[in-house]
Amino acid sequence: MDQVDQAVVEDRREVLDLNWITDRIALGGWIETEEKQLAVARAGITHVIDMAWEFDDTPLEAFGIKVLLNTTDDDFQVKPRELLQKGVEFAVAALNDPQSKLFIHCVAGRHRGPMMTLAVLCALGWEMEDAMRFISERRSVVDWAPAYVESVAAFLESYYSRPGTPRQTTPVPRSGN
Repeated sequence: MDQVDQAVVEDRREVLDLNWITDRIALGGWIETEEKQLAVARAGITHVIDMAWEFDDTPLEAFGIKVLLNTTDDDFQVKPRELLQKGVEFAVAALNDPQSKLFIHCVAGRHRGPMMTLAVLCALGWEMEDAMRFISERRSVVDWAPAYVESVAAFLESYYSRPGTPRQTTPVPRSGN
């Protein structure tokens, strides 16, 4: 965790560090305490994509929350397409249930979590620049690492070239809480 991430984590006044990007997709920081895990359950979150290796979120499964440990280092290096593919598949399957709510996070919600959120929104039909702007408007601490944006672009190129993966044309609700 760098100094900026540490400051973001320490500056949070709320128990749960998250921002709703859409009505059903939240982005934020880690949920490393029992108090935060209870807050996730109380928020009605049904699915979690954990991008941070720093803490294991599988205890959330005791609350009936499905967890994908999709961890990676926050090393500002290009990430493998498979990492983003795994997260997008989990997210799309989760969002097929209209009652589900998805929380994507890393430690401070600045780099890895936003990268995954960007991949998910783009897979759902958003244009990359629109999604980046929208995510940044909803979560001001987001810092778009160029290698991570490049990773999403490379993933999307392969994602849409696969047979049977049509580009979404249904608008995704863009309101946030």
